[in-house]
Parts: sequence; structure tokens; C-alpha cells
Amino acid sequence: MELASLPINRLTAFAPTKRAAHRVWKYLALPLLCCGGFSWGQSVDLSGIAHAAFRVSDIAKTSDFYQRLGFVQAFAFSKEGKTTQAFIKINDRQFIELYPLTSRDPTAGFMHICFEASDLVSLNAAYRERGLTPIKVLKAHAGNLLFTMVGPESQNIEYTEYLPGSLHSEDRSKHLGKHRISKRLLSVALKMHDTAMARAFYLDKLAFLPGTNGDRNSLLLAGTSGESIDLKSFDDHALPDMVFQVGHIRRVATDLKSRGFDVQITATGDYIVDPDGTIIEFSSGHS
Repeated sequence: MELASLPINRLTAFAPTKRAAHRVWKYLALPLLCCGGFSWGQSVDLSGIAHAAFRVSDIAKTSDFYQRLGFVQAFAFSKEGKTTQAFIKINDRQFIELYPLTSRDPTAGFMHICFEASDLVSLNAAYRERGLTPIKVLKAHAGNLLFTMVGPESQNIEYTEYLPGSLHSEDRSKHLGKHRISKRLLSVALKMHDTAMARAFYLDKLAFLPGTNGDRNSLLLAGTSGESIDLKSFDDHALPDMVFQVGHIRRVATDLKSRGFDVQITATGDYIVDPDGTIIEFSSGHS
């Protein structure tokens, strides 16, 4: 039937029967469920934590601290004879990045967390679909894809995709310390003034999941990595800043002491403190 022949002057002309209405909803519902309205259209799954970045008062001293833990400084950038960025390797996909103090940023401490994704262009588009405003995908100095986004309380969130030929990819299977105290970074703490607001952002916008350890503010990354962030309040001086996985929690204190570290022992795990006050805890947990 051509459109011109339909009785469009009658309000009931297109009113479907009950059975017809059911059929119409059946076919309309599927794209709504898949492409918006009830759920988001594109995946925002992450591969895991790529790195945690810190501004430190003395890169050489802090690098030495981590090397005493068995980690290796895989590579670094410098300018005018001064190190501007050092990469401490945990495993082939996880690093700690160290930056020096500057006149613009004279305070030591946590800078940002970086998440790894397998397809950064798609992830960027998915975030835009969710009403977020990440910057466009760029190629970073080390040769990987990168974009950043402003998170809760104006904290910077970074995302990377390792590319063939990058410094990170070329370093695979290299600089893996034989005596590493740990082979995996499990969790990074993000300090917030309003943890409830931050929790809502990570759950609703970034599709993170509630953690499995009973802590309301421990959130698993979107996807299946099993790695997490911990939202900590500035007010309660909550610890830790980074959690590393170890196989035998009862042996780690002895190992750390033999390396000359001052070990603090708690009910949940043992921890040490780096030269600028970053808390490093060791746990046998998975999230």
C-alpha cells in the first residue's frame, strides 16, 4: 500500500491491534537494548592497569628504591642531561612512571593512573557515546596510542594501547628482574574528597564493578583483568597507594627485611613506604 492511500486524516489510522503492537515492540526493542536507552552500544572493557605515575623529589633515589624490590628501570627520557621520565618495569604490560619535581609542580606524590585497552579508538568513541569528553587519540613519545580524560575532582585519567615498535613492546621479555618481589600490580588508590561521587562516576560512566573484598570503595576495572582501584578519602589518611600481588604473604616480610626495608605488618598485608611517602602493600589477594 502506498503512503498516499493511507487514511492519515484519522487519529486511529495507525493504531495497531494488540497482537500487532506486540510484534512492533518485539522488533523495536532489540536495537534499543543493544544500541542505547537500556544499555550502551560499545564495550568499555579494559585490559588492566598499565601504569601508575608519581612525581618524586629524586628520580635516581626512588628508582633505586624500586630496584631494591627487584624491579628494573627499563628505559627513561632525558632533556639537557636531566631525567624527565623513568619507567620502572613490573611486567611486560605494567610499569611505574617517575617524574621529577618542577617549578610548576613542586609537590611529590601521585599523578595519575593509566589503563590499558586493546582498541583505544573504539574505547574513545564509547566514552563519547556515554557523554564523556576524552581528548582525541594521539601517539605518545614512547610510541603507543594515548588519550586522557578528566575524572572526578579534576583528576587526570590516562589510557594507552601498546603498539608494535613502541619502547614498551620492544622491551617485552626484557628487564624482568629475576628477584622481583612481585610480578603484578593489583590495585592503585585514588584519593578523593567525595568518594561517593567518585564511586558513582566509575560505576555508572566507566562500567567498573563493585569489588569482591567487601570494601564499598574497592572497584574492579571494566572487563576481566581482576585489577582494581581503591577510592580513599583524603580525610582518613587511608592506606595503601599501591598493592602488589605476592605468592606467600607470610614470607614477604622476611624477604623485605633481608633487602633492608622497614616493614610494617598489618592484618591485611605488609607494607613499606617509598622515599616520598607512597605506601606499597603486598597481598596474596586477587582484587
